[in-house]
Amino acid sequence: MDQTATAFSINEVLGLVWTLCVGLALAALAAKVFNAFFTWTQKPVELGEPGQAKVDWVRFGLAVVLTIALTLGLLNVILDASKTADWTWFPKYFSQLAHGLFLTLSLLFVSVIFGFLLAVPIGLVQVTGPWPLAWLARGFCTIIRGTPLLVQLWLLYYGLGSFFPEFPSLRQSFIWPILIEGYYYAALALTLSFAGYEGEIMRGAFLGVPKGELEAARAYGMSPFTVVRRVWLPRAFRIVLPTLGGEVISQLKSTPLASTVTVLDLFGVAGKIKSNTLRTYEPLIMVAIVYFVLVYFLNRVIHAVERQVPQKR
Repeated sequence: MDQTATAFSINEVLGLVWTLCVGLALAALAAKVFNAFFTWTQKPVELGEPGQAKVDWVRFGLAVVLTIALTLGLLNVILDASKTADWTWFPKYFSQLAHGLFLTLSLLFVSVIFGFLLAVPIGLVQVTGPWPLAWLARGFCTIIRGTPLLVQLWLLYYGLGSFFPEFPSLRQSFIWPILIEGYYYAALALTLSFAGYEGEIMRGAFLGVPKGELEAARAYGMSPFTVVRRVWLPRAFRIVLPTLGGEVISQLKSTPLASTVTVLDLFGVAGKIKSNTLRTYEPLIMVAIVYFVLVYFLNRVIHAVERQVPQKR
């Protein structure tokens, strides 16, 4: 009896949280829609006329009606779906969801850190040469950017991974647990993908640094390595920082692909819940909310970093 009561109370709490999230999302959507409609209601000001743009009140009233109708329609659909929502599975799978979230974040940080460390020399060698290395780096970026990440991941896991069992010596080695674990293939694929995209962006950033600064550093007596470390790379990083933030967020939204190679990340656990409980709507909505919150905090962190890094000397 107590367990049933606890389950129902948890279901009610999660239902309340879900309703609150839906309400906030609908409020934000309604504000965006009304802002778009309000822009449509403004009459353009003729050239030379003083004052601000005038409002067409007929269009304004129509904008209010359309916004309210759209909001109420979406709210009605979501509330009807919420009546059949069942969150009693959540306590049972909470630990798995937490571990899945940990795997998702670890895939993000590992791929971004190591991918950026690879992207710097990939971008630099395309600018400075020598031409064989520049050709290889350009070819790597072209292949990575020209093929889907899912195909790259499956080629590593189902393609490259299928060759290792052919070597009996590998089965007895200490790296065998790594070679059969999908997590490491997913981390490698995400890292190479991030390096390919960010390497091309870093190439443009290196080219965007004024040549005068580099010539001044060389005239000052700096060695080529010191010029890169003290002048070229910091200036390129300032240029690429806004784009880097967008790439990090895109990388986070690419991590669910790891679930296709047996990795029980956050999306993989949601798929397991769907299979075991036959509930599709609730696990996916929870995953969507978690990703939305992660992206929100990533945006705040990225904007804070951008404010701390000066764009000009």
